[in-house]
Amino acid sequence: MIWLTWRQHRRQALFTLVGLAALAALMIPTGLMMRSSYADKGLAECLRVLNAVQPDPEHARSCNRALNQFADQFNSMSLLGVLFLVLPLIVGLFWGAPLVAREVEQGTHRFAWTQGVGRRQWALVKFGFVALVAVVVAVVYGLGMSWWATPLTGAAQQSRFDVFFFDMQGFAPVGYTLFAVALGVCAGVFWPKMMPAMAVTLGGFVGLRILLTVLVRPHYLPPETRAIPIEGTIGEPGGALGDWILEKGIRNAGGRMVLSDAQAACSAAAGPAGGKCPPIVEFGEGAYNWQLYQPADRFWLFQGIESGIFVALAAVLLYLAVRRIRRVA
Repeated sequence: MIWLTWRQHRRQALFTLVGLAALAALMIPTGLMMRSSYADKGLAECLRVLNAVQPDPEHARSCNRALNQFADQFNSMSLLGVLFLVLPLIVGLFWGAPLVAREVEQGTHRFAWTQGVGRRQWALVKFGFVALVAVVVAVVYGLGMSWWATPLTGAAQQSRFDVFFFDMQGFAPVGYTLFAVALGVCAGVFWPKMMPAMAVTLGGFVGLRILLTVLVRPHYLPPETRAIPIEGTIGEPGGALGDWILEKGIRNAGGRMVLSDAQAACSAAAGPAGGKCPPIVEFGEGAYNWQLYQPADRFWLFQGIESGIFVALAAVLLYLAVRRIRRVA
């Protein structure tokens, strides 16, 4: 049965291998180029300087020039990442959805399930093979993208929690890919025609991803809060590099929000002739910047949580598919 499964799907496996090779041929040289430029320009030290409470103005200007040069050179690379975001869905559509739906639509399931191999055994071998391929693809893709995207996220001073970067690297693509495959398989069992199965896979995958990203992900762990002084701060305060800022605003001395979705800063000697800091004049003594955030060091924990959710959902869907397949006519 294992040999037969390999014979049936070897062409898909070959195309997948070619796709991974093409991905590696693109990621490795460009990744090495970005890392070399990142190191040559000293951007790691620049980011440390720029995120200091009181950065040296001259040093800050030279660092901003270096960051802008890096951005001008490599910003187009981030557009390629958009293509990588849909890879789990493609695997689900073209590996998962046809697995049962195509057999039933073409009528070959009647032959396959009457050759001394029960439907349950057939399903376990088939589903296991596809799941294994999906895991290999996702691990190579997710960890490779983590390595590739690190200079881009650093130079852009963006948090790795950013939707664009979070979804295409680390453990998360493993969960996404397994879920997409399992959803495609389950859709093909309950709606055993190719186009309906692919439509359900597309709609279910995109819908659940949006739901979890917007409503659930920010609350995997209780967020933390911080207060940042207004006076004595240069530039808009952003907290520690890489933190995920969920909400921000300016609060008065009593803790009441006086201006949401905004931050204020001024030097200790702001205003004409070293007068008072204008935001302090406007919002009162004791006003401060407030942020609700997820710390940057929770990135891998959030990756594990999200991946675990999708792997658990994939296991449920495959269980339902195995149970349902016994009733497919």
